[in-house]
Amino acid sequence: MTTFDRDGFYACCRQIGLDSWPDLFEDWLDERLSEAAHGDFTTWQSALDALEAVDPTATAGIREQLLRLSPWRKGPFEFAGVSIDAEWRSDKKWARLAGRIAPLNGRHVLDVGSGNGYYSLQMHAAGAASVIGVDPTVLYVLQFLAVNYFHKVDNVFVVPARLEELPAARKFDTTFSMGVLYHQRSPIDHLRQLRAMTRVGGQVVLETIVLPGTDAFARTPEDRYARMRNVWSLPSVPELCVWLERTGYADVDVVDVTLTTTDEQRSTEWMTFESLAEALDTDDPGLTVEGWPAPHRAVILATAK
Repeated sequence: MTTFDRDGFYACCRQIGLDSWPDLFEDWLDERLSEAAHGDFTTWQSALDALEAVDPTATAGIREQLLRLSPWRKGPFEFAGVSIDAEWRSDKKWARLAGRIAPLNGRHVLDVGSGNGYYSLQMHAAGAASVIGVDPTVLYVLQFLAVNYFHKVDNVFVVPARLEELPAARKFDTTFSMGVLYHQRSPIDHLRQLRAMTRVGGQVVLETIVLPGTDAFARTPEDRYARMRNVWSLPSVPELCVWLERTGYADVDVVDVTLTTTDEQRSTEWMTFESLAEALDTDDPGLTVEGWPAPHRAVILATAK
């Protein structure tokens, strides 16, 4: 049975200096990776287990089991003759920031809102000594286990947790928060929590939706933004820089602002639900269906003080 590697994860935690985490996660893993946590868990686990019984050269069989773990939001992935064409072309985002961040060689990395671990695996490939991805969605944890069944990468983990549940550590050399901030009811608290996990002098990589404009301001949608209910705060880039400076960061550097297009986010066979195209105004794709500016995503680097 393909299951979460507790011993490897606990050893990784101790290597980083997160000595309290093994006891904390021992109960969480039992509770959250179970049928009690999600009614589909047994179905997903059976798909994961079935991968072990499939002939490694039987591409159709492998593909069938991986499709049972849909929807795949982040990707693409290529292994065992299967191409997972996820909703997001996450490789495009990674290409925009990979050459701008501090080198990851030998670093301990925290990937907040990691999803299925696509970026965590890129961080490992870029030389990180360890990567811990945190995400509360059980399916994404199992998707990572499926991917890593084939990649067999050590010292990369996706764990079922939220950032705000974790005790402050200040142990990570680099902390990523990509596509998370606008889902937070209190974005200021999120920035403080990221800093609380990052060593003094370490780097935080923040990627989030911003509103166009040269003034410092922020808006909160009354109902939805791009058909999403859980969008709480949309700052301009100058406002976001102020937030970072006020919450304990230095060397704030805006390295990219890009309009998200349907080349980068779209429905596929691996994610068949509505995507960005349905969230944009059909007459003016520069606007969302609610009349907000279409999603622009900024990448900002900052040093934790």
